[in-house]
Amino acid sequence: MKSLKRGSRLIALMLTVFLIGMGILIWKLMTEASYYISHSPEATLGLVYDRNGDILFDDNAKEGDYPEGHFKDVGNLIGDTSGQMSNTLVNKNLEKLSNYSFTAGLDNKNGKAAIYTTLNHNANEQVYSAFGEKDGCAVAYNYKTGEILVCVSKPNIDPVKGYADIENLPNGSLLCKVFSTTVPGSTQKVATLIAADETMGIDRLMQKSYTCESVYVNNTGIDIICHNEYGHGTQNIREAFANSCNPYFAQLVEDPDWSISDIEKVYNRLGISVNGSEQEDILVSGIVCDSASTDLTNKNEFDTQWGCIGQGTTMVSPCQMMMWESAIANGTGRATVPFLIDYVTNVNGRIVERTETEHTEQMFSATTAKDVRDIMLENGANNYSGIGYPVGVKSGTAQVKNGDEENSLLTGFVDDESFPIAFAILIENREDYDVSTDYIASVILNSLR
Repeated sequence: MKSLKRGSRLIALMLTVFLIGMGILIWKLMTEASYYISHSPEATLGLVYDRNGDILFDDNAKEGDYPEGHFKDVGNLIGDTSGQMSNTLVNKNLEKLSNYSFTAGLDNKNGKAAIYTTLNHNANEQVYSAFGEKDGCAVAYNYKTGEILVCVSKPNIDPVKGYADIENLPNGSLLCKVFSTTVPGSTQKVATLIAADETMGIDRLMQKSYTCESVYVNNTGIDIICHNEYGHGTQNIREAFANSCNPYFAQLVEDPDWSISDIEKVYNRLGISVNGSEQEDILVSGIVCDSASTDLTNKNEFDTQWGCIGQGTTMVSPCQMMMWESAIANGTGRATVPFLIDYVTNVNGRIVERTETEHTEQMFSATTAKDVRDIMLENGANNYSGIGYPVGVKSGTAQVKNGDEENSLLTGFVDDESFPIAFAILIENREDYDVSTDYIASVILNSLR
C-alpha cells in the first residue's frame, strides 16, 4: 500500500515537471521563435517607415526600385541584413520585422510586420545635403517627447548598391557617428557650467570674475591659451561662456569654492565616466550610444582643466550632448530619453509595441536648469540670431589628430513651447570657408518647421 502511494506521488511529480517543461517550451516558442525565423533564409522581413510613411528599409530592394540615393542619408542608421553593420536599427530589432507569428506561421506574401520610426525622411535628406562635401553628423529631437526627427552621419553608404567596393569606402561609412563619442571641444563647457552652478549657485558664480590676457599661466605653471590673441579682459561667467574663453574656465576650475569631487559628482550624474568609473551605455531603440568619459585628477593641473574645457581625454557623443540640452530646455534637470521607434506592427498589421516618453534620473536641479538656460539663451540671442529661431546654444572647436585638424561643433535648443527641438551638430575638419554649424542648425529647424 505504501509503495503504491509512493508510486502515485512519483507519477504526479513527473507529470508536474513535464507540464512545467511544456509550458516553458511553449512560452519560449512564442517569445523567441520570431528571432530565429527572422534570421532564417526562408522568411521575409517587413518594412521600416519614417513618420510620414516613407520607406527607409526594404530587404528586397534592388537598384531602380527607388529613386537614386533614396536610402543614402539613413544607410548607416537604419542598416540592412548584410551583416556589415551591427549597431543599426534593423540589426538591433530584426525580430520585430519578421513576417511570422506563432499562431499564423510564416506569411511571406502578405505579412505586415513593420517598424514605424520617428524620423522625418525629407528633413533628414535636406540636412544630409546641407553638409555638402564635409563629413560629420547631426541629430535633433523633440525634447518633450524624445522622438528623434533627424539623424545624419557622413560619410554614409547606400545599402541598395551593396558592398562590392567595401575596401575603398571612406572611413566611418559603416557607423552612425551620432552615437559614437568624439572630442567635444568647448561644448563641454555646458557640462562644466552645470557643475559650477550646481555647486556654487548662480549668485556666487556670477561673482567669479577672472581676467583673460590671451594666455593664462595656471597654478602649476602651464599655459592655457585663448583663441583670442588679444584676450577678453575681465569677464563674468555669462561673458566667458559667450566668448568661450579657455583662461576663464581654467581659473574657474582652480577656484577654491568647489572641489574636484564636486565636479566629478555632477559629471557622474550627467552620465560621464570619470577616471574609469562605470556608466551605463545609453540605448536608443536598441542602438548603443557610447557613454561620455574624462579624467579628473587635480584641478590645478593642465590635464584636468583641459578636460573640463573639452579637450584632453574628454569624449562625448552628439546624442548625449543633445540629451543635456533637453534637461536644460525642459527646465527639470532630467533629460528626455531619445528613441527612434514609434510603434511596431506584427505580421497581421496589429500594433504590438509602442514607445512611451521616458526621462532619466535627476542630473541637476531645476534651479540650475533655469540658470544655464538663461545663459545659453543670452548667447543665442547675441551671437546666433542668424539661425532664425530663439535658441540657446554653445559652440565648440575641437582639436583632433594631434592638433592637425579642427572639428566644429554646436549644441543647443529652441526656446519655443510649440517647437521643442534640441540638437547637436559636428562638422569634421572644418575650414573657415566651409559650411558652418549654425547653417546646419538653420537647415534642421527650417526642414522641421
